[in-house]
Amino acid sequence: MLTITAIALITLMKNVTLLSATAFAATSGLIFGTMQTASALNWNWNYSGTGITASGTFITNDTPNDEGFYQITGITGTRNGETITGLQTTGTPIPGNEPFNVDNLISLNSQQLTGDGFGYSTSGGNYSSPFFASFLPTPGYLEVFSAPPFIEGYQNFGPEDSESLISFSATIVNVPEPTSSLSLLALATLGAGSALKRNNQSKLTQKKLEKVS
Repeated sequence: MLTITAIALITLMKNVTLLSATAFAATSGLIFGTMQTASALNWNWNYSGTGITASGTFITNDTPNDEGFYQITGITGTRNGETITGLQTTGTPIPGNEPFNVDNLISLNSQQLTGDGFGYSTSGGNYSSPFFASFLPTPGYLEVFSAPPFIEGYQNFGPEDSESLISFSATIVNVPEPTSSLSLLALATLGAGSALKRNNQSKLTQKKLEKVS
């Protein structure tokens, strides 16, 4: 038969295990949340040309490729007053500019876009694709603008479509810092320790009362 002391010890061990598991689950969530946050960069971008004004933000991964280009995964902003509604899928062309697929890459190099560029849609049902045109007498940036009705193939540009010279710029505006999440991790660990200490004190008090009775 188990003594009162043995029963109290088993109960204490169960409580310690439960508290440890709870603290681990909470802090693990904070750690993985920090890893996810730190895997993205935020950028500001803008470009302009004759009759064109566009600006907004990019979200990219945080590790450039061997040529210094980051992968764009999200975009917001406006073009000539129209809200940007989505990023063109990487490896596909904007409608009306087939077969030129976008790669959605951005860099801090002096040449910030590739020859494939990025693409996006707007609330007006239009599409744009800025890119670096190395084939120009003076290499620079161009924007392909495509509007309905869409006829497949770049050679079928209508009067509503255009290809214009632009000035393009993009900069990283923040690098997520994991320190805030690490602070929460420390607080969670301290909280679990305090709860364990209170539990131990409660058990000691109970054992003293049992001896008195």
